This record gives sequence, C-alpha cells and structure tokens, in this order.
Amino acid sequence: MNTAGKYIQVVFNTPVNGSFTYLTDKEECTTGYRVIASFGRRSLTGFVISESADKPVGNYKVKSITRVIDKKVLFGQNEILLAHWISSMYFCSLGEALSSMLPGGRRDSRTPAFDSEDPVSPVPRELSDEQIKSVEAITESDKRILYLYGITGSGKTEVFLQAAEKVIRQGRSVIYLVPEISLTHQLTDQVRSRFDNRVAILHSALTPSQRLVEWQKIKSGESVLIIGARSAIFAPAVQLGLIIIDEEHEGSYKSGSTPRYHARQVAMKRASLDSARLVMGSATPSVEAYQLMEEGKIERLNLTRRLSGGAIPENRIIDMKGSTGPLSKELINEMKITHAQGKQTILFLNRRGFSYFFHCKSCGWDMECKHCSVSMTYHKNTNRMICHYCGSVLLPVSVCPSCSSLDVGYSGFGTEMVEDEVRKFFPNLNIARIDSDSVKKKGSLAKTLKDFKDHKIDVLLGTQMVAKGLNFPGVRLVGIVLADSGLHLPDFRAGERTFSLITQVSGRAGRYTPDGLVLIQTYDPDNNAIRMAAENKQEAYYKDEIEKRKALGFPPFSRLFRLVFRGIKESDVIEYAEKVYRSLDGWNLKQMEILGPAECPIKKISRNYRYQILLRTNNFNAAHEAVDHLKQIATKSKVYMEIDVDPVSLL
Repeated sequence: MNTAGKYIQVVFNTPVNGSFTYLTDKEECTTGYRVIASFGRRSLTGFVISESADKPVGNYKVKSITRVIDKKVLFGQNEILLAHWISSMYFCSLGEALSSMLPGGRRDSRTPAFDSEDPVSPVPRELSDEQIKSVEAITESDKRILYLYGITGSGKTEVFLQAAEKVIRQGRSVIYLVPEISLTHQLTDQVRSRFDNRVAILHSALTPSQRLVEWQKIKSGESVLIIGARSAIFAPAVQLGLIIIDEEHEGSYKSGSTPRYHARQVAMKRASLDSARLVMGSATPSVEAYQLMEEGKIERLNLTRRLSGGAIPENRIIDMKGSTGPLSKELINEMKITHAQGKQTILFLNRRGFSYFFHCKSCGWDMECKHCSVSMTYHKNTNRMICHYCGSVLLPVSVCPSCSSLDVGYSGFGTEMVEDEVRKFFPNLNIARIDSDSVKKKGSLAKTLKDFKDHKIDVLLGTQMVAKGLNFPGVRLVGIVLADSGLHLPDFRAGERTFSLITQVSGRAGRYTPDGLVLIQTYDPDNNAIRMAAENKQEAYYKDEIEKRKALGFPPFSRLFRLVFRGIKESDVIEYAEKVYRSLDGWNLKQMEILGPAECPIKKISRNYRYQILLRTNNFNAAHEAVDHLKQIATKSKVYMEIDVDPVSLL
C-alpha cells in the first residue's frame, strides 16, 4: 500500500496509444481531472482516466505529476466510454479523443449559427397539425432515431424547440447541433429568454476558459439546452434526453483532422449510451439518411408547406453556353423588375476572388501555387494571386514564363468579378458582398445582414454564407450565378452537393410572397442534379441517385476507408503507399475492394505530395481490423498516413 499518495493513469493528446502511470499526493486528483505532467522531455496536459492506491506491476520509477489543472471534475465515466469508442472507431489514441471532446482542446473552425432558417420567437408559437404530430413523435415515439424532412421555411426550428421544451420539462437535457455559420446575438437572446437562461452556447469565438465555464454549467445541470457546432456533441449534459442535428446533410459535421469523427455517428453512439432520442432534420437529407428512411430504420416526419404564407418559388434554368459575362440577360432583367417592385435580390456563387485561374492564352500555361497543385485565385481589389489551400500570395505576371507571350490574364469568375459586373449594370443600387474575404473585420457580417434585413441593401452577393439560414421577407429574386461550379469534381458526392445547394439557395426566395423567382445559370442545363433541383423533384432525384450508387457500389451500399499518404519527397510517399497496399492485399479479404494507390485529385498541398488508397467494403468490421493492422507497419521518415473512416470528400 502506498502511503505517500496514489497512482493515477494518465493519457495525453499524442498519437501514442496506452496510458502512463504517475504518482500524486493530491486527494482531489481523481478520474476526470486534467493534470500537467512531464512526458519525455516535454511538459504536457494529461487526462486522468483511472486511479489506484497500489502501484502497478513492474520495476520502474514512477514520476509525480507537476500540478492539477482543474478545481472540479471535468469529465465522467460516460465521456471516457465515448472516448474509447472514438479512439477505436477513428484510429486515434484515447488522449487524442479526449482532447477533441473537452474544452481547451481543438475547436470548431467557425462560429455556429443557431439556425435562422425560421425566425425564432421568444415565446412558443402555435403549431400546424404537421408540426404538432412531429413534436409528439420526437418526444414519444418508440423509434429512437427520427428525421424531420421539411421544405425550406416549413418551421423545423419551432418543432425542434418545442420538442426540446417538452424533454426539458421531463427533467432531461438537450444537445442541439447546428452547422458552422455565424451566430447572431439577437437569436441567442431570444433562445435564452425562452429557456429561462438555462442555455449554453458553445462556439469557436469563446476562449478556452470561457468554454470551461460553459462546460461546468452544463455538468452541474445549470444549463439544460446546449447549442453548438459539431464538438458540442461531447458536452457533459446531465440526464441527456434528446440530440438534435439540424441541416444533417452539411459536410461541416465531419471533422477534418484527428480524430476524423462525424458528429452524426457520434450522436448515434451517444444517444445509445445515454438512452436518449436522436432527431435529424433538413430540406435536403444526405443520401445515406434518405436510404435509412426508405428502409424504415429511421422514422420519417414530414413538413410539406411553408408557414409564412410564401409559395415554393418558380425556378428557371438559364443556359449560359455562348455567354460572355457572369450575368445573363434574363438575370439582369429580373433584377431590374425586382428593384422596381421594391424587393431585394440575393446572388449566389460558390467561388470567392475575382477569377479562379490566371493563364496564358497563347500556350495554355496556368498559374499554379508552387506549394499546392491547384490554380491560384486572382483577387482584383488587392491585385494578388492567392492560394486558397495554403495561403501563398504572389503578384500576377505580365509575361508568360513558359512562352514569353504578353497575352496573359484571368479566366472564370469569382464573387469579386460578379460584384464588379453588378455595379456596372446597377450603379444606383446598394450592393454588398459576403464571403470569407469581405467579412474578416469583426462584426462586419452581422452589420451587413442587419442592413439587408432593414432594406438598406438591394443586392446581396455571396458564397455559401448566403446559401442557407437566411430568412428575409423582402427577397423576391435569387440568382445562382454558376450552378455547376462544384458539379464536375472527381467525387461521387458532387451531384448530391449540387442538388442540395441549389435547393437550399432557392429556399431564400419568396418566403413571404407568392412571386418568388430563382434563376439557375449553368453551362450544363441537362444535368440530372440541376434539372431535378429546378423542378423540385426531390423524391425522384433521391431514387435516381440511390440507383446509381447501388449500381456503382458506393455508400450507402458500401463503407469507405480513405488512406491518405503525404510527405515532402514524392518517391517516399509512393513507396510507403505501395508498402501499405501490399499489406492490405495480403489480407485477401472478401467483400473488400482496394482502389489505388493513386494521386489524390489535389496532388500537392502545402509542399506535401499526396497519394491515396480507397477501401470499399461490405464487411465493415473486417476492413476496420485490416486498417488497424496498418499502424504496425514501419513508416518512411516524414511520411504521414491519415485514416479517414466514411470520408465525406475524396479531394
């Protein structure tokens, strides 16, 4: 028996599996606390996962911890269980899993919006029959996983909030996940007043210490409604009764760094651990979720009509073949009509910058980033070429470095060029642009949106920031400047994303009036995703897409593992990728197809060459075991392998 203290098992945010034994004389240092301890030559933050009065077996000297960080327990057994599952599922260490879950760890990349798809009232609103049935199903159904499938403007937010209120009245708490869009103070205040200030909002604008304060309020039961982006799924909610995932189809629910978890999968596991219900919602479900609804594994709840009096807008496809600029005659004319009626226009283009490549018109040379295998984007207002992957900046050239031609310039168009064109045609209108370049100044986004709502802006132009979640009564016209901008990417989900984006953007038009109009400009007017989105043929699109996926063996009819190898020296990357391929091939697994190794569609990012292997399988557990085995293969120096389970992007 140790009389000088006790022994604790500590894990660290490093890719090293296993826990490490330390000694502490602090009585309060128990499971669930963070500590500072020496680890090799470094001093690191560790997480205490267990404790014992007896020294573990082994003849080695046990170090003492340096200090205890927390004054209260930060996480409990359920959090440790969930971290073990994440560690196993997503091929990371227990310490990495806990670090991603806890405040002060890795944060979401943007501030989430508490969905303003439907304006939030500070008091509960009267519900339609469809909404009443949905609230009852969410809170009382025998099914533990449900889906609220409602058109844009059909009142999904109110259903979620009233279901949350019922669950909270039963003495349980609610986690409400939203995508990564900007959070407005007005919305926050309305939600807080509605839930008696028992609301915790977790977002990336909070400092680690502020997040810790919110975390402790949640853990003590003071906060019972927890709102945030994907990492809020880990909040230590007391007596968790309901998890809500709004805009379930959004790619931002998938983490882009270790551990590469999907909040939807974690939510399913968490709901199981806590005996809670999970409800997801969207106007455009992911194909995977739609198929689960079709199979009856998820209960489907329908909202079929807009509650604000507006009708589904008229959608028109504009064929841009032969056009010289980014704005068609039809779009320019409808913008004039819209302004004459005292209404507003939203223009959407999913490309920032002035143009998206700079090339020689004589020999075809393209100005690529030296560190990444992507074209640099021309930004006219700063007269700079910028790489949107690594941030490199160069001046445009006046002479082609390949053939010495003077005939060099930009092609394609981004939001800056569209803004220039709109100002040229409409010099008397108030025009504002929203993209990540224009809203860097703190508060600028909120001010622009308020000015648009107050009708101080006639035309709002932007990237995905204007695609969803905006709800303005004055909007008659939505122009999708280039609907096929993401359509021809080498990714089997490209069509699904295009369909979803057109549907979501279209939902901004005519929300309070019967004359909403959406003009969809495209060079590919016969494309299935574009045509069916324009015709509002959602069910037909999903059935067609599911048939294609089934024929090709893509999710939801298989599971994917993506192994990405990256390093400075290309030959080393190829050698290691081929070594891994041979190891996988040696498993000779049935129901598993190995694709690659091959260059990633974007071969080079930040000076690192990238190759990938895709595993496609109908036997998830066997493939998972095979991939887990790869961690034992000795790697080449400075070559890294990233393992992505169920990837949402193959770029």
